[in-house]
Amino acid sequence: MASAVRPQSRGPRPSAPISDGPNSPFAPRLSAPKFAATITTLMSRLTNIEKPCAAGAVALSVATAKPSLLADLLILAKFRLTAMVVITTAVGFILARPHRIAWLSLLATTFGTWGLAGAAAALNQYLEIAADGRMFRTQNRPLPAHRMRPWTALLFAVVLTLAGLGLLCGAVNTLTALLGLANVALYALVYTPLKRLSSMNTLVGAVCGAIPPVLGFTAVENTVTAPALALAGVLFIWQIPHFLALAWWYRDDYARAGFRMLSVTDIRGRFTGGVIVLYSLLLIPVSLLAGLVTRASGWYDAAAVILAGAMVWAACGLARHRSRQAARRAFLTSVIYLPLLLLMLVAAQGLKS
Repeated sequence: MASAVRPQSRGPRPSAPISDGPNSPFAPRLSAPKFAATITTLMSRLTNIEKPCAAGAVALSVATAKPSLLADLLILAKFRLTAMVVITTAVGFILARPHRIAWLSLLATTFGTWGLAGAAAALNQYLEIAADGRMFRTQNRPLPAHRMRPWTALLFAVVLTLAGLGLLCGAVNTLTALLGLANVALYALVYTPLKRLSSMNTLVGAVCGAIPPVLGFTAVENTVTAPALALAGVLFIWQIPHFLALAWWYRDDYARAGFRMLSVTDIRGRFTGGVIVLYSLLLIPVSLLAGLVTRASGWYDAAAVILAGAMVWAACGLARHRSRQAARRAFLTSVIYLPLLLLMLVAAQGLKS
């Protein structure tokens, strides 16, 4: 009979703090607090931040509760994370023509975009099996945990690509399909290998994350417009403090995998903190510009400045303390910021006179 004693692990336990110092190796009515807590929980689930776990704990969980094939395929497609891609695409579609929404076209656009986003996520994991196996946060994914063969993941990515591309070509338009395909290639073939070579990978990844709202606009307009670029600019700028906060939160994990994130190469974190503050400040003008070109109601401007102010406050806290707690606070602030800003932008279209 198996021993009831928990197997020991060489890695840190989930609750164990990770070093931050210079010697580190690198949606009814709710009250404001309850509303914020609900949004935080929802968006944390959507962004699917996998918690680090010890190697022994992974082995035990795999042995006792093996996920189904469907569950593993959803993990491979990063279903919760790609849900945010679908949301930003839908926002772009609605903003392009807020008072005349073609619902069938919207469904085709979002499902097609989800297929391509899922394909990019699957290709990323196919190419990073070894690295995912070294990170406590990702080592229980289907490929590093050996629950799925690599060729199965590759085939799944190809099927999602063809399905998403076919849906966008047949039910939307060619421009949207080509932009979506280009984004898959940029994510899998440029961003993924660049993570091992340069900390500039974050900028490339931000470009990938900025394209989905453009797909929403092109699905309606069949061309790239100024509002599409303005919304893409918001997504691009937002992703820098969002991801750098996450990368500082899990900096030891990224170092263990051999990824050259700024949080890894910048040992003391002063430059990283400065970059996070700078891009958080840039959210003020770019979010105001998005309101201007989409002709949002005047109250949107005040909401955008207040939301950006919260980002700046959290960013300054991270830059000052450079701790995991401050990084987590800055990350969760960014998780709340984006859906609220998008909600305000859409509402400002429907409520304007």
